[in-house]
Amino acid sequence: MAAVKPRPLPGDLSGAAHRARVLRVDHAGELAAARIYDGQLAVLGDTPAGAAIREMAAHERRHLETFEGLMVRHRVRPTLFAPLWRAAGFALGAASALAGPRAAMACTVAVEREIEAHYARQIAALEADPEADSPAGGGAPLSATLTAFRDDEIAHRDAGLAAGAADAPARAPLEALVRAGCRAAIRLSERF
Repeated sequence: MAAVKPRPLPGDLSGAAHRARVLRVDHAGELAAARIYDGQLAVLGDTPAGAAIREMAAHERRHLETFEGLMVRHRVRPTLFAPLWRAAGFALGAASALAGPRAAMACTVAVEREIEAHYARQIAALEADPEADSPAGGGAPLSATLTAFRDDEIAHRDAGLAAGAADAPARAPLEALVRAGCRAAIRLSERF
């Protein structure tokens, strides 16, 4: 079944303003994700879980570097909340890792589930707004970049599940809290 493209609503952003919002919020998300993995590595870096976390962290750093370059190219400012997301990401990563490798993976799964859905909404909206999706100075459309990054996030989610995230202590409340935090951070970063 083909995806249904969203219809623009009154007040929806389009073109450059839409692209700026996407870049700002996704930069914020990748910054927070990189810091979550930094926090997890500070606790679990020398354990068997460390290798998987390092691999996922490398993906997030590549995503962050891509968004930093796109923000410069499109002259988009970062979210005003970047310092908070930097600190909160590290704290979340370290706290989840202190609860054990399965809890760290449950945190990863929760974040990635929310980000997968977020990217899917953005991809559909960009494909409906060719002006926002068009690359500046050549390159791939923004929706193609987001699709590739979404696929990485899905792989991270699957790796977390394979590493025992479903068996983490207090997994359900942890996942609910992390996903709610992600949704709030997305809303704030889109606007500020």
